[in-house]
Amino acid sequence: MKKLSIRDCDVKGKRVLTRVDFNVPLDSDKNITDDTRIVESLPTIRDIVGRGGRLILMSHLGRPRGKRDPELSLTPVAYRLAELVDTPLRFATDCIGGEVKDKADSLADGEILMLENLRFHPGEEGNDPRFAEELAAVADIYVNDAFGTAHRAHASTAGVADFIETRAAGFLMEKELKALGEALNTPKRPFVAVLGGAKIEGKINLIKSLLGKVDVLLVGGGMMYTFFKSTGLEIGRSIVSDKYLAMCKDVLDKTKESSSRLLLPVDTIIAEDIDDAAPTREVSTADIPEDWLGVDIGPKTVNLFKAAIAEAGTVFWNGPMGIFEKPNFAEGTRAIARAVADATARGTVTIVGGGDSVAAISLMGIADRFTHISTGGGASLEFMEGQALPGVEALCDVAEVTG
Repeated sequence: MKKLSIRDCDVKGKRVLTRVDFNVPLDSDKNITDDTRIVESLPTIRDIVGRGGRLILMSHLGRPRGKRDPELSLTPVAYRLAELVDTPLRFATDCIGGEVKDKADSLADGEILMLENLRFHPGEEGNDPRFAEELAAVADIYVNDAFGTAHRAHASTAGVADFIETRAAGFLMEKELKALGEALNTPKRPFVAVLGGAKIEGKINLIKSLLGKVDVLLVGGGMMYTFFKSTGLEIGRSIVSDKYLAMCKDVLDKTKESSSRLLLPVDTIIAEDIDDAAPTREVSTADIPEDWLGVDIGPKTVNLFKAAIAEAGTVFWNGPMGIFEKPNFAEGTRAIARAVADATARGTVTIVGGGDSVAAISLMGIADRFTHISTGGGASLEFMEGQALPGVEALCDVAEVTG
């Protein structure tokens, strides 16, 4: 069901408590090394303050585990945001309490207050109702623009819904739900999913849920070796998740009756060790020696996957094809990234599902060549699995407001 948008809310003179994802990387000197998440939030921020809203921003940063940690203060983020917006910005040294209330009450129309790290309090990740109520106490309207945290039932993403009547999606949240929702429910076909990554734990449920929904499912990355071992193939010292062997075998059996085609790599790059200087070889996936390990998909697989991508109407890609952090083991990931980018230019709808895939295309400098790049790795995967996301469920349905 369609969610209420901030564009449909009258924010003038209202205190608008907005959950953003400012969990940005910092170097040892507390300098922000990538401000993408801050930049992505700007359309929502500018809309609210431009229409006279009194904006209160809240976010987490890192994993302080419920305790105040000066190393994880949002102060550097506040300074960076102040550089990006031509708007008065205040900072509170906590996210609840008297200081927050006083500063929120004194906000003028079009001003911004940023709260300190939510995770300095155990009540955030614990979704403590009392903590959620304190957060909500300074708000007239709640907005969630942090899709990357929408799969977590935390106080700032789910708990506050019990205490604020008007709950809307920000523009980034809206964009994510539209792009992923259309891919999942009304894709331009053929629909091709490309899944990689080191471990199968986070992907096996997605693979199972996509069977019957996609036309072609391409599986690479470290998890391919668990599939190989489930069929009795030798995988040498390649990464494997033994407890998922039976599940992988079951998936392969089900594909025989599914409308979806599942393609596994036919060749692989192997190495003597996970080291750029280690000798490598290209072998069939049936010929991995006992003392070698798989590090990437091979050139025949690249061509096989590229052919499927070339015919696609929609591509959803999540996860690298090999150990892309090592230049000698990154060619498979680079080739697939280029193939998906080229498909975009031909009119294919291409969605990159967050995480390491985004890191890979950013390293290649081609992040602007895709239809949509999701800001939420785990959230995008759970959404594509068809799971309900607590941070989305907490928002008002349009029907609640209009109906």
